[in-house]
Amino acid sequence: MTQNLDFQRNTAVGLDLGWINHLKVNRNAAERRAASLANRRTVKKDYQAAWLIRAIECIDLTTLSGDDTPGRVERLCRKAMRPLRADLMQALGIETLSTGAVCVYHEMITPATQVLQGRLPIAAVSTAFPAGLSSMETKLREIELSVAAGATEIDIVITRQHVLTGNWQALYDEMVAYRQACGEAHVKAILATGDLVTLENVAKASWVCMMAGADFIKTSTGKEGVNATIPVSLVMVRAIREYHERTGFMVGYKPAGGVSTAKAALQYLTVMKEELGNEWLQPHLFRIGASSLLTDIERQLEHHVTGSYSAAHRHAQP
Repeated sequence: MTQNLDFQRNTAVGLDLGWINHLKVNRNAAERRAASLANRRTVKKDYQAAWLIRAIECIDLTTLSGDDTPGRVERLCRKAMRPLRADLMQALGIETLSTGAVCVYHEMITPATQVLQGRLPIAAVSTAFPAGLSSMETKLREIELSVAAGATEIDIVITRQHVLTGNWQALYDEMVAYRQACGEAHVKAILATGDLVTLENVAKASWVCMMAGADFIKTSTGKEGVNATIPVSLVMVRAIREYHERTGFMVGYKPAGGVSTAKAALQYLTVMKEELGNEWLQPHLFRIGASSLLTDIERQLEHHVTGSYSAAHRHAQP
């Protein structure tokens, strides 16, 4: 799956501190809205199958473990290119299907490129992932090396202390530097929302990163104690919506960490559809960072086709 060539990338529009300092978030309202989504009856039967197929197309299939090997990454890439068994593909009437991208550490970019050969985007986590606590020189060089190695998307981590101390100019300057280092590679800004304490901080960090040119804003590294949640997602996608209204630029959204079930994926798809519209339900504007999610989706689709569930071990693991 290639990038949408007609899509206009976000560019730095300048930091508006007046806007940032006046941002407010109604936590109670966000939590009520999140609860209403969790308690809603979901789509069923053929409609659910169609939504789950779309979820597959929007997965950043991920392995970010200390024991990653070229062999594991090869399996991940082959699963990304063929995420469903052939019999399920045939039963569902699907000819081609792939995930949105694969997401790996820098050292695993080369094994990924050898398997994918340009057929899917490669996202590399960068800037001293997951803590982001290295020198700026080191972080910028890491981005440059990952792009040179073949990564077409870079998932950077912001410096959380800039948010926690309200140093929005420092966060903006950092994000601008990351964007420039990425060049033609798309950049996803990981906010590590579980570390940001308040929803207002999440909103402000989202706006600053978008003002600095982030192509995506992403919830989490997956390594924090709390990762993607629906209330946080509502704050972030509403920031995306208002940013688009103010600037005309469409910024993507990526929940990551803890999205491991088909039911959870459907909730995030619902958030995107209801808050941003169908136009955002495309891989160039919506990704789900996940490793085990695909197995559960495949099990649900097998149940849709056959009427029964199979054990997870019967499905190829990425």
